[in-house]
Amino acid sequence: MCRLLGYTSNKAISFDQAIGPDFQEFVKLADDHCDGWGIASSEKDLYREPIAATKSTHFKDEIAKHKSSGSLLHLRWATPGIPVAEKNTHPFTYGEISFIHNGALLPGDQLDSKIPNHLKAKITGDTDSERYFWFVISEIEKNGFVEGVKSSLSYIKNNITYSSVNCMIMNKETFIAACIYNQDRIPDRFKEQTDYYILKYTERDGDVIVGSSGWNQEGWNELPNGSLLVVDRNTQNCELVTFK
Repeated sequence: MCRLLGYTSNKAISFDQAIGPDFQEFVKLADDHCDGWGIASSEKDLYREPIAATKSTHFKDEIAKHKSSGSLLHLRWATPGIPVAEKNTHPFTYGEISFIHNGALLPGDQLDSKIPNHLKAKITGDTDSERYFWFVISEIEKNGFVEGVKSSLSYIKNNITYSSVNCMIMNKETFIAACIYNQDRIPDRFKEQTDYYILKYTERDGDVIVGSSGWNQEGWNELPNGSLLVVDRNTQNCELVTFK
């Protein structure tokens, strides 16, 4: 399982500038989510490292370096049996699209038959998350960005066994955060944290920020389970979409 953080802004900023002092609280979640970290920005910049962010000698510099109008940050806690390796570290990217996921699809290969061969050939790692990503891309190719994300999530929600489908996906025009999870499948390690899968968001100073739970998010809005937050990156306007 993992921790997710993303923002879109009307200016080029870094994560610590977007979040402020509380950013260090989020980073500290890497003490538990310690199997890798990665960052991707709107400018197609990508950096991934299969080590805890709190132990990385590159993390601070890379965070400062990635100044962008939109970025995604991922802290990985590996699913048992899946190797800790750069190829299994998020974000996953394709062209201008970047993607991060928290949760598990069970079993991990159950989307393989839905991924067309030209995209399946691009799979390099062992994770269900990467397969989830390429399935979403296949739907985007058929339906466009927003409708493709919606159709892929609708299929997974209604046809696939999962603990959580929580994800963030971004291109130059749109930032989407999906909050779809099974409350009964919180990992044993975090059973007491009943908000483990909850995503929250805030709008401030021309920025929209979305993050996983476990750190100070006072005053943030909770995304309902079974919903998407769709953000127009040109205007920063937010739309909440609910799945049935």
